[in-house]
Amino acid sequence: MPWSTRELAERAGTTVNTIRHYHRIGLLEEPERRYNGYKQYDVQHLVTLLRIRRLVSLGVPLAQIGDVSARADSTPEVLRALDAELQQGIARLQKARADLVVILRDDAPADIPAGFESVAARLSEADRSIVHIYTQLYDESALSDIQKLVEADTDGVGAELDELSADADEDTRRRLVDRLAATIVRNNRDFPWLTDPVAHLAKDPSLTAQTMAHALTDLYNPAQLDVIGRAHTLASELEQNLPEREAKDTTDDD
Repeated sequence: MPWSTRELAERAGTTVNTIRHYHRIGLLEEPERRYNGYKQYDVQHLVTLLRIRRLVSLGVPLAQIGDVSARADSTPEVLRALDAELQQGIARLQKARADLVVILRDDAPADIPAGFESVAARLSEADRSIVHIYTQLYDESALSDIQKLVEADTDGVGAELDELSADADEDTRRRLVDRLAATIVRNNRDFPWLTDPVAHLAKDPSLTAQTMAHALTDLYNPAQLDVIGRAHTLASELEQNLPEREAKDTTDDD
C-alpha cells in the first residue's frame, strides 16, 4: 500500500517540509501521484530518504550528498575533509569544556577571554574589556605573557589604579606613578617585546595604536590616564638611566 508524504515522514523520522525540500533540490525523486493528485511513496523512497538522513547525520553537506550516495570518485576526499572538520569541532568543544571547568572553579565571569579565567578576579571591568581587545590585536604568545603579567601583579598596583578616582589629588597620583613606573620597568625587563610589540601584533600597527588609544580614553578616567601616561614616561627615564647605574655599580665594586 503506497504512503502519503506525512506517512513517509513518520516512517523516516523526519518532517513533511524536509521531504519537500529534498524534492526541490533533487535529492529525492518525486513519486507518482494517485488519481486524486496525492503523492504515493513506496519502500524505495523510504530507503532513499533514510540514506539521505544518514549522510546528513554524518555532516555531509546537502550539495554533496548526491555524489557521496552514488559513490563518485570525489567521495573519499569529501569524507576526509568532513573528518578533519569533525576533529577540529571536537577540539573546540574539548577546549570549551576545559575553559568551563576553570570558570566554574574560580567563579570567573563566563565571558572572560580564554586563558585569563584563573586571573579574572584580579581584573576590573575596564581591564577585562582591554584584555578582550588585546585578543584581537596580539598573537597567542603575547597574550600568554600578558596573562603572566596579571598573575605577577601581587603588590596591588593594578588594583590601586583601578580604584583611583577621577578627582584624585596630586600626592595620590604621584605615589601611584612611582609604583606603576617600577612595575613597568620590571615588566619590560621580563618581557622585552613590550617595548617593541610589532612582531607580536595580529593586525596593522597603526590600527592597533588607534584602537588602543580609543580604548584607553573610553575605559579609564582622566586621573587613571594621567597616572598611566606619567608612569610610562618615568619608566622610560628610569630605563635610560639603568646602564649608567649598572656601570657605576661595577666601577664602585672595582
